[in-house]
Amino acid sequence: MPDGSLSLPARLCLLAWDPARPGAADTPRHHHLVRAGALTELAQRGLLTDDEGIATPVDLDARTGDAVLDGLLDLVRESLPHGWRTWVRLHARVTFDAVREQLVAEGYLRAEKRRVLGVFPSVEYVLARVAAARALREETRYVVEGPAPAGEVSERDAAVAALAATAQLRAVEPRAVEPRALESRTHESRTHESRTHEPRTHEPRTHEPRTHEPRTLGSAEAGALREGRIAELTGRCGDAAPGLRKIVGEVWGAVSAEAARSVASAGG
Repeated sequence: MPDGSLSLPARLCLLAWDPARPGAADTPRHHHLVRAGALTELAQRGLLTDDEGIATPVDLDARTGDAVLDGLLDLVRESLPHGWRTWVRLHARVTFDAVREQLVAEGYLRAEKRRVLGVFPSVEYVLARVAAARALREETRYVVEGPAPAGEVSERDAAVAALAATAQLRAVEPRAVEPRALESRTHESRTHESRTHEPRTHEPRTHEPRTHEPRTLGSAEAGALREGRIAELTGRCGDAAPGLRKIVGEVWGAVSAEAARSVASAGG
């Protein structure tokens, strides 16, 4: 993916930024997503492990060199023991704010001072490196939709794509056109089998030539294919170390639940 120097939570924060609605990323849903990214990266680095469902630091003195990740490590060390889903929510705004400031410092976002109603001071964060954010969105969407097998996707790219899709970010919403690459990858063996077993029919040559129009997926089928792809990417993230699959499942389960609540609230 582009901008490989960005941490997992920083990539997710940048993906959540909608150029048309700069303030839309500052919501509990996105706070939890960014926190989930930080927890996942710490687990992938082997700095957080699972101890009977509790997020536990492996080394009390270990550091990553990333201010956001180290800040979360310190918070976990200094707090009472909590499960992974609790840590996705607990003080998640702290991690989000730290990542946002990090993106400002590195030039991806720009802080603009404004006045609400011409009186109250406010700060709006807008995309400064639009091309970099667009490239990240396109690459993440490509990972979500295929066609590369999940096993060929890097663990970090798989984590970014699966978390963004689980959180239902606008940046990786299904395209309006049917996902040809995802469909062909999933149905390739089924199509081959049906062609092998179907009896051949010999049509008169006088018939009109067939037109081969792309098959459009129904919403239910497309949703099932997408969920299957996300599950593959999730499994890819859990392959790095023993116990990581459980951690990923817990962390991302919390993200999925928060996304569902947000969508339901918006619909109501």
